[in-house]
Amino acid sequence: MQRKVMLTDDGSSTIYIPEMDENYHSSHGAIQEARHVFLKNGLETLAQKGISVFEMGFGTGLNALLTAQFSMRHHIKIKYHGIEAFPVEMAMVDTLNYVEKIDPDLATVFSKMHQCDWGSTEVISDCFSLLKIHQKIEDFIPEMGTIDIVYFDAFGPRAQLEMWETSVLSKMHAMLKPNGILVTYCARGQFKRDLKALGFEVESLPGPPGKREMTRAIKK
Repeated sequence: MQRKVMLTDDGSSTIYIPEMDENYHSSHGAIQEARHVFLKNGLETLAQKGISVFEMGFGTGLNALLTAQFSMRHHIKIKYHGIEAFPVEMAMVDTLNYVEKIDPDLATVFSKMHQCDWGSTEVISDCFSLLKIHQKIEDFIPEMGTIDIVYFDAFGPRAQLEMWETSVLSKMHAMLKPNGILVTYCARGQFKRDLKALGFEVESLPGPPGKREMTRAIKK
């Protein structure tokens, strides 16, 4: 699979896959999208001091980096799980400008995230630990009721419809604790109907730049 590093409108990097015509992050701004969808309307709405995060699509590590920064700033313990079937090569990771754009002091954190072993929990900082799962979501068996928040950041339905099927969404529902939340940039009608059918309470929220809406779903 060919991948190219591109700049988005806020000056931060994304990766573009020509054969899918798909970006890892919004072309309108990778960092501002991640902060709006996964931090502002997700992580920051949780009140507890110990949080378990599951990311659907570890990808570039941008969402994990912003979450680690949040954990260190607010002294909140976060256990982060990221599943990825096709890891980004380290040579390409080294060309991403997230550390430069977010905080140069996070260089060691970002490097540790990408260099740590897959399949074992690694301590990245005093407040943040990371478990990277190298597996397809179709083969993944979730631990029931252990996750506070899911970052659903798979490629869009146009490019990978199978990632948005009920069989995948039901795994997200199963792993969430009661009142746990799922956040995503996607606001597709069928997706929201499927979430409701699984027992989620679904909210349509203002989207990041370039998108009218995003979705937050609460497990009831």
